[in-house]
Amino acid sequence: MQDMFAAMRARVLAALAGMLPELPAEAFSRTVVEPPKDPSHGDMSTNAAMVVAKLAKQPPPRLAAALAGRLATLPEVAEATPAGPGFLNIRLSPEYLRAQLPIALAAAEHYGDGAPNGRRVNVEYVSANPTGPMHVGHCRGAVVGDALARLLDKAGYDVTREYYINDAGAQVQALAWAAYWRYLEAAARAGAPGEVLDSMRENPAEGRAIVEAAFGTTLQYGGEYLVPVGEALLAKHGAALIPPRENILAMVRKFTVDAMMVSIREDLAALGVEGQVFVSEAALIEAGMLEKAEERLRSQGLIYQGILEAPKGKTPDDWEPREQTLFRSSQFGDDTDRALRKSDGTGTYFANDIANHLNKVERGFDELVHVWGADHGGYVKRMKAAVAALTNNRVSLDVVLAQIVHVLKDGQPVRMSKRAGSYITLADLIDEVGRDAVRFTMLTRRADAQMEFDLDRVIEQSRDNPVFYVQYAHARIRSVLRAGGDPSLESLVDTPLDSLVDPAETGLIRRIATWPRVVEAAAQAREPHRVAFFLNDLAGDFHLLWNRGREDSTLRFIRADEPVATQARLALVAATGAVLRSGLRVMGVTPVEELRDDNKDVATG
Repeated sequence: MQDMFAAMRARVLAALAGMLPELPAEAFSRTVVEPPKDPSHGDMSTNAAMVVAKLAKQPPPRLAAALAGRLATLPEVAEATPAGPGFLNIRLSPEYLRAQLPIALAAAEHYGDGAPNGRRVNVEYVSANPTGPMHVGHCRGAVVGDALARLLDKAGYDVTREYYINDAGAQVQALAWAAYWRYLEAAARAGAPGEVLDSMRENPAEGRAIVEAAFGTTLQYGGEYLVPVGEALLAKHGAALIPPRENILAMVRKFTVDAMMVSIREDLAALGVEGQVFVSEAALIEAGMLEKAEERLRSQGLIYQGILEAPKGKTPDDWEPREQTLFRSSQFGDDTDRALRKSDGTGTYFANDIANHLNKVERGFDELVHVWGADHGGYVKRMKAAVAALTNNRVSLDVVLAQIVHVLKDGQPVRMSKRAGSYITLADLIDEVGRDAVRFTMLTRRADAQMEFDLDRVIEQSRDNPVFYVQYAHARIRSVLRAGGDPSLESLVDTPLDSLVDPAETGLIRRIATWPRVVEAAAQAREPHRVAFFLNDLAGDFHLLWNRGREDSTLRFIRADEPVATQARLALVAATGAVLRSGLRVMGVTPVEELRDDNKDVATG
């Protein structure tokens, strides 16, 4: 078993069963063994005594003392000490801690992998309207979602990554007209004949007014990114789409969405996000999934005709002061019932989203995870209610909200992109600092915390830059291993480790051994940022040992006259590198072999 916390939990449960044989096994199910909040208290802490005290009809401190006595007899336990109202702190033996190194070396980058648990999970992320280039807000959701999918995969889940294409509704309709306007501009530049084009050439404002009158709408999405779409329409159709008319809209919309999705896929690939399943909202509606979802809810008595009270504050799009088709979402924890169809019979956004979730359910997923922008926080309860109703609470829905990102350069906000016209794009960001820096930085804070992305800081070579700090640790590790003959991990598994006794060395081993627990806990909490925090701490422990070795020759990694001690330290260094790479893989970041500053290899210190 890789996870020493899981192994110790098994020991604790066995001890409890021996102490309290009259209690059923399920009485101990809420027992946890985890790192203590204060490292000075030991290596592990458990709540076992408090969990069973009520059923055992004994005071928690008394149970904790009895449990401590049993655990203290285990060879892996150096000390077990009751604390507080019934906690138990455990300090592991140095031998047991050192024994974790060969386990990590043997598993290599697979250290921390969870056993397949048979749970199929669908992670939907990004899923922006295909109405423009991906921007910084999309970037954070993409990184968080992709890292979460990688994390769940490592923890033993069967993961499907999904992008839901919002290609139905008024916004996509407006996009189509805007692309058509760019088509007309391209035709006008090419000298194509036509009354509308003549007006555009003679008086662009008047030509625009004529086109808007024909559309019955004001043109939106004026960014430069639609210019190539208009030119592509002209190349494919020539002047056949002139003059403007309603019956060409469906074709233009599909062409434009397809073109935007090509761009979005390219942006995602540049960010390292690949292998997604793409699901079209319009295709689901066309396939009748909305009606199917509504019928399923209706068969459970969850659909009725009624009038909702006006909400306080801002009025949402799906509220009307008239009779509508409503879903009893309040029966499943929502604040109020919700509209599925407007008074004209068309589906609401919520109804379309229910159809999307029914599609996932019918594909056999056990768990659904979404990464949404923080502005969708008010949508969570109703969507959870819908999934609960569709599945009779069998399928869970977790929503991770990603807060806004403010981009800074020279201490000032960066707001504009030439291509998009009003915001900085994902492509701009990657071009500025590189994919790995973007991905790592986006995971250095909780997803629901606002972030300042400082373009200067993320390329700064300093302790304050976690991207550099972690990569610098890996570069130093590779430098040490190259100097030591670059031994394979397999060749180090059986290395004697008795010489690793300094607190800085055992501290690094202790950190390495917590990696499987971090993977499991982060996956359960849906919090991939915990991986970034762990890697920063692991890098810090390694840098501390590196710096101690500069001051104390007995802590140097390579000692020409002490081959056994050298091998032990190479094993420690190699295991640290393997765990760093394991964590960076979860984050989608490529570990570096060396780092250079002014053409000098800073990895050698």
